[in-house]
Amino acid sequence: MTQVIALSLSIAVLGGIWAFLALGPLSGFVLVWAGFIGWGCFFHSGANTNALVKTIIGNAYGALVAWVALLIIVNVPVPGLGAVWPAIVVGVTVFCLVIVASIDLLSVVPANVYGYAALVAYSLHQPSAAPATGPLHNLVSPSFANPLVLLIVSMVIGALFGYASDQLAKVLPTKLPTRAAHA
Repeated sequence: MTQVIALSLSIAVLGGIWAFLALGPLSGFVLVWAGFIGWGCFFHSGANTNALVKTIIGNAYGALVAWVALLIIVNVPVPGLGAVWPAIVVGVTVFCLVIVASIDLLSVVPANVYGYAALVAYSLHQPSAAPATGPLHNLVSPSFANPLVLLIVSMVIGALFGYASDQLAKVLPTKLPTRAAHA
């Protein structure tokens, strides 16, 4: 089989396993889609050990910066500014995503952005009605209800699945045996 088929097969098998785990026994502890973001980021970042490290660090850093932004927005309301206040907070924190690009472990800016975007998307698109049931009410909870914990764990495991799928693809046979080999 070609390397593309080997990689497709390894991703399909491990993707099915990941979906089963995330939607089954690990439900509530990981998010299937966030894992796939970490997985894709691994390949986007170069699909090697260095990419694995930069994906994990970048995704976690981005999620952490987004978490700080949400903490500020939720806990320091400035009603007189309306939507301008969250926009300022986002602008400042997004600046922090990119300014660190000269640091090797944070040099894959898309990894940082994926972590930031995933945490904000999850937090803003989940019900957060009182009494303290949604992500915005659980920003400091020491549990998987905290979007920071949930997203980082999901993305780290996803990156590890990306690494595993790459390694599996490398050991799958990429050439069919010839007739001479069987004679």
